[in-house]
Amino acid sequence: MAAEKGKENSKIGKDQTATLQEMQRQIQALQAKIADLQARQEAQADAQVETAKAVNDVQVASAKPADELTRKLDALNKLVDNTHVGGTMFFDVTSQSHKEATGISSLVKKDGHGSTNGTGFDVKRFYLTVDHKFDDVWSANLTTDFNYQVSIGQTSLFVKKAYVQGKFDGLFTVRFGAADMPWIPFVEKWYGYRFVENTITDRSFEGGRSGGTATAGGVGAFGNSSDWGIHALGATTGGNSISYQLSVVNGRGYRNLSRSKSVDTEARFGYSPIEQMVIAVGGYSGKRGYDTEGGAPTRTATRGDALLAWRDKTWGAGVEYFHTENWDDILRYAGTGAGPNPATNSTKDKADGYSAWADWHFYDQFAVFGRYDRVDYKYDNLTSVEEKLKDRYYNAGVSYDVLKNLKLALVYKHNKLDGPVATPYHYKTNEVGVWGMLTF
Repeated sequence: MAAEKGKENSKIGKDQTATLQEMQRQIQALQAKIADLQARQEAQADAQVETAKAVNDVQVASAKPADELTRKLDALNKLVDNTHVGGTMFFDVTSQSHKEATGISSLVKKDGHGSTNGTGFDVKRFYLTVDHKFDDVWSANLTTDFNYQVSIGQTSLFVKKAYVQGKFDGLFTVRFGAADMPWIPFVEKWYGYRFVENTITDRSFEGGRSGGTATAGGVGAFGNSSDWGIHALGATTGGNSISYQLSVVNGRGYRNLSRSKSVDTEARFGYSPIEQMVIAVGGYSGKRGYDTEGGAPTRTATRGDALLAWRDKTWGAGVEYFHTENWDDILRYAGTGAGPNPATNSTKDKADGYSAWADWHFYDQFAVFGRYDRVDYKYDNLTSVEEKLKDRYYNAGVSYDVLKNLKLALVYKHNKLDGPVATPYHYKTNEVGVWGMLTF
């Protein structure tokens, strides 16, 4: 019994040992599978990392051209947003009758002194403007001026304005270059009908002085609308507001960039007790660019200005006055006449003028308007005898705002000049037609 029990225990021990060995073998196999699985997972993770890296590299590579394109588009958009291109055209289709007479002869039709008989289409002005804003302070402007030049018989292109501007405050802006002068552009804004006619200080009347002085020819404008120099300006808004401008310039206007020994000064100050009204005064002093080294002795040209104007949505009215001395006769030409001292005789001039205008928007886009100018011009000839010119001008018409940026006007104009009594000279000009202004 004991022997059999021992054999049985021995068998159980062998079975347990076999079982343990089998379990160890299975555990080892399982561990091998787990290790293999871990290796596969690690390899898969490495592959995923490599794939993600490759995808990222592709995305970064493809994003670079897109970012560069976006940057360029942003720069282009900024340039476009900060740059404005525009234009203004003055045009007309009219019929003109111009008559002249000398001495006691009768008026007869004759071309001359800036007038041509007949019917025709004219583009008096075409301004092309480019404005660019660099930042909140600095900007630049370029404005070209196209018109027809009678003296050369062809059209010409000028730089009307070309300046860099620094706007440091509403009351302090500085412009360097060719820019609007203080007086003429200011009056034009209140007048409102520049496309029909220049304001009085900017309107030339030709004839009358020919042969009477050392400088044969007519009488030009009494100011420049733009000139090369430094311009300081500013304004407040609304009622009880002020505006001013001070310009130190060459004196020859935007078409002439010549240099001289001195500079000219023009200034303006305006006060608006209410927004619709302005009271303004101004003045000019200088040699007008004629004070050159080695040139003839000069006088100082002066001009005083005054303006009272009103403009609202329905009515516009104004009166402008000016007085000039030595505007044309800056150079002291030596005389050869029969005066008390012929060697020292020289010419000199003075002028007084006023312009009154009014307009009434009576229905939607329609308005009626009218204007009257009077200029009395006196000058001493080379024999120290004072000569007088009288210029009278008026216009009347009806305007129609076809579009926001297109205005047409049916207008009648009349201009009459009476020359010196000693050598009578006269002319009359009548003109009727359609004048227009296009802006864009």
